Amino acid sequence: MTKADLVDVIADGADLSKTKAEEVLNLALDAIKASVAKGNTMQLVGFGSFSLGSRAARMGRNPKTGEPIKIAASKTVKFSAGKSFKDAVNKR
Repeated sequence: MTKADLVDVIADGADLSKTKAEEVLNLALDAIKASVAKGNTMQLVGFGSFSLGSRAARMGRNPKTGEPIKIAASKTVKFSAGKSFKDAVNKR
C-alpha cells in the first residue's frame, strides 16, 4: 500500500475529498515526526509506539577495499507494534 492508497482509504472511510484526506494524513505524520524528533515517544494505543533511538559510533569495513572505516554515531526511529496490531497480523 502506498501513501496515495492510504489517502484513498481515508477519503472513502471519512467521507472526505482526497485533498482533505491527504492534508489530514500529512498533519498526522508531521505531528509524529515532530514529537519523535524532540525525543518524545508517540504512542498510538492499539497500533504502536514511535520513539527515538541512538546508535553508538563504531568501526566498520569498506566492502570494496576491506579498509576499516569509522561509522559516526546517529539517531534512529524505533517502532514497537501494539498488541492489537500484532494480533491482527497473526490473525488471533
